Amino acid sequence: MEEAIVIEGQIRTVLAGTMFRVELQNKHEVLATISGKMRKRYVRLTVGDRVRMEMSPYDLNKARIVWRLK
Repeated sequence: MEEAIVIEGQIRTVLAGTMFRVELQNKHEVLATISGKMRKRYVRLTVGDRVRMEMSPYDLNKARIVWRLK
């Protein structure tokens, strides 16, 4: 099984259904969703928040948000 790529970015747009447009440090934008643990704990994310994400090496346009950074 392939290892997930861990990367950081900043939320640019909040979309419907707990989806977000996140800009990476190299100015690439990905579509991201909240992980299940964050959803369970009711972690709220807004525009401008820095987040840590996991990406599959097979699809570099989608990600899963696993942590909110300060």
